[in-house]
Amino acid sequence: MRLSTVILPTRRWTEGAGRRWRRAEELGFHAAYTYDHLSWRSLRDRAWFGAVPTLAAAAAATRSLRLGTLVASPTFRHPVPFAKELMSLDDVSAGRVTLGVGAGANGFDATALGRAPWSPRERAARFEEFVELLDLLLRGSVVSYDGAFYRAHEAHNRPGCLQSPRLPFAVAATGPRGMRLAARHGQAWVTLGDPRLPDGDEQRFHATIVEQAENLDKALAEQGRAAGDIERILLTGFSGGDPLRSVDAFVDFAGRYAELGFTEIVIHWPVEDSVFEADEVVFERIASQAPRQLAGGSDTYTPE
Repeated sequence: MRLSTVILPTRRWTEGAGRRWRRAEELGFHAAYTYDHLSWRSLRDRAWFGAVPTLAAAAAATRSLRLGTLVASPTFRHPVPFAKELMSLDDVSAGRVTLGVGAGANGFDATALGRAPWSPRERAARFEEFVELLDLLLRGSVVSYDGAFYRAHEAHNRPGCLQSPRLPFAVAATGPRGMRLAARHGQAWVTLGDPRLPDGDEQRFHATIVEQAENLDKALAEQGRAAGDIERILLTGFSGGDPLRSVDAFVDFAGRYAELGFTEIVIHWPVEDSVFEADEVVFERIASQAPRQLAGGSDTYTPE
C-alpha cells in the first residue's frame, strides 16, 4: 500500500508552496498530486494557481516524488495542447508524471468559459473522446483524429514521453461507462467513493467501494485484462469518516481498503478553514509512520 498526498495550489510559490512539495518528498510520500481546476467549490474566492505550471515547479524542486493531476478533465482543456504540456512535464520531471483524468462536473469550471454546463451524457461522451485522443497523441509522433467533439490534424508531439509507451493514466470512474474507459486505457483507477453519502457513514462508504471494485473487475475482464493489471487509488477526504484524526485511525482505514486490493491511498495536505482542515502534526505522523505499520513494521503510535 502506497501513501500519496494532494497539495492544493492555494499558495504563492514564494510564500511556502515550494517548501510544501519538498516536504512531501522528505516525508516519503509516493506521489503528490494537485487539482486541475480554475477554481474549486468553497475555495473559489481564495488564491488558486494553475496545475501545469505548479507541477513544473514541483518537478524542479524535487527529485524522486511522483507528480500528477488528480484530476484533469475536458471541462476547459483540449487534448492537442494538453498533450504537448503533459509531454513537456514528463520531460521536465525526468519521467515522474501520472495523468489523473476524470469526466468533470457541473462546478465553477463548467461555466468559466461562458457556456452552459454539459449534460451528464455529453460530459461522459466528451470524456471518452478526450482520453482516447490523449492516448493517441502521447503514444504517437503525428496524429490526425476526427471525433464528434475533438479533432486533430497532423498534430505533432515529438519527441514523445520519456515514460514508455506514454505516461500512465489514472482514470477516475464510478459508473459503468467510466469503468469501461478505465479498463481500456488506464494504468490505474481512481475513486473517491460516493461524495453524496453522509460523511460519517463508513459502512455505506465501504459497501460503495466494494461494489465499484467489483464493477471494475468486470470491465477489466471484458477487455481481457486481469484484476491485478491496474493500480487502484482511493482519494480520501470527501466521505468515509475521518481517517486523519490519528495514525491508528488511518492505519485501520487504509488496512480495510488494502484488503480490497487498493494499492494507493491519497490524503489531502491540510488546508486551514476548509473541508480539508486537519492537524498538520498528526498528518505528518501518518505520512512517516502509517506505511510501515501497513507493511507490518514495528512502528507504533502512542498519543501524547
